[in-house]
Amino acid sequence: MKAHARIMVTAALVAGLCAGASAAEALKFRVIGQPLATGLIQSKQEQPFFENFGKTTGLPVEMDYKPIDTLGVKDTEELRVLKSGLFELASLRFPQNARDEPTLLGFDLVGLNPDYATARKVVDAFFPQADERLQKQFGVKLLGAFPFGPQILFCNKPIKGLADIKGLKVRVYDQNLAKFIDTIGGTPVPISFADTHQSLSLGVVDCAITGPSSANSSGWPEVSTHQLAIGFQMAVNGYAITLKAWKKLSPDQQATLQKAVTELTNNIWVYSETLFKDAVNCNAGRACETGKKYKLVDVPISDADRALLKDAVTKVSLPAWTEVCDKVNKGCVERWKTAVGPVVGIK
Repeated sequence: MKAHARIMVTAALVAGLCAGASAAEALKFRVIGQPLATGLIQSKQEQPFFENFGKTTGLPVEMDYKPIDTLGVKDTEELRVLKSGLFELASLRFPQNARDEPTLLGFDLVGLNPDYATARKVVDAFFPQADERLQKQFGVKLLGAFPFGPQILFCNKPIKGLADIKGLKVRVYDQNLAKFIDTIGGTPVPISFADTHQSLSLGVVDCAITGPSSANSSGWPEVSTHQLAIGFQMAVNGYAITLKAWKKLSPDQQATLQKAVTELTNNIWVYSETLFKDAVNCNAGRACETGKKYKLVDVPISDADRALLKDAVTKVSLPAWTEVCDKVNKGCVERWKTAVGPVVGIK
């Protein structure tokens, strides 16, 4: 072989190695999914997306998708597991991972997102800051964020409003929510989603907070009597990929993956809102389509309770978050105010 020909062949081989994953060298990404117990967003949107990923995108990537409650991995450890390299991608549960990275709480402070339209603006405004932090601290890139929907109150004791939480034990899932419950006289109890049904049944807690569809799917209305459908938070979660896995893809492949995840999250935003309204009806025994009918007392939302949650942002949740976030991420809250403040009227 002539020298010129050898150089051309070598150049072609190098180009092939640098072009990202090819069909001959299909990649396999291990994916941590949302818990099965969370219900229809996991089963109808997320799981089908990953199981059909190669077929729908044409990318030479096999997504080995497993719901986290089938893996023996705690949902509070997802960032650590991604950083270790055991998994390449995760449906990242922001509230549960906030102890490792408090910056994530900035998406969904208690009282910050009273409706879907506001939540979408907040998520879009804060996304770059959160992505930058996760890349720096954990070597993972955020691909998208979505809401499970308003997180509401379920109790197995009679209540007429938030004031009746005083003296009751309430299941919570992040520090920010715990601080709010403590402020209004309740006792916050951190319990995993999977253990909450039993905790309500045994009286470990008197009340618990989650989305109405997830509660319906997991049978919480079997061990509750009342629901107060006021949204404390929007339960924002997201999709994250390790930078190591991301860099195995060519720029074109990265763009295709990003486009696919963006379409998935856009679909979930729409689906979540429809699901929320229907699930509240199911839990109260009204006409519905997506869940099992129960007979919970549907507690009316008072103006006083709405005002309490609105005030919580500046009086409770933002000060509480400032304390934990600025400690590990200097300037965290000032950057949040610059990005998110104009969206929600906070200076």
